[in-house]
Amino acid sequence: MPDGPLEILLVEDNLNDAELSIYALKKFKIANSIYHARDGAEALEYLFNQTDVDGRKRAPRLILLDLKLPKVDGLEVLRTLKSNSATQSVPIVILTSSREERDIIESYNLGVNSYIVKPIDFEQFTDAVRNVGLYWLLLNQSPT
Repeated sequence: MPDGPLEILLVEDNLNDAELSIYALKKFKIANSIYHARDGAEALEYLFNQTDVDGRKRAPRLILLDLKLPKVDGLEVLRTLKSNSATQSVPIVILTSSREERDIIESYNLGVNSYIVKPIDFEQFTDAVRNVGLYWLLLNQSPT
């Protein structure tokens, strides 16, 4: 595990879903630091304009990305991130209500690491977010 706090970028325009996601990640002590972007433009601004204390670009360890976002949609955010050398290796998990086959295919064609349809049930939703966080932040080995 890399040094420093775990960091998740949550890109979600639905405040209830964002609150549930943050609740699940904090309840199970999966993430120390979570940044919530409310639309695709805010997510890109955060990713490409943030630097750490050494002046380097700061990338999260995991991005949870909704597809149906205002300003810049999730597929465009995914396309931008996977085509940029600073962010292309960051795991991105689509967490969306869309079951549309074309969204699933396009997401994988663009390089998404996982595609999850949001469960409607509260407990299933929090379990899904917890399991995603556990896998990508604690079990998965990523390049340093």
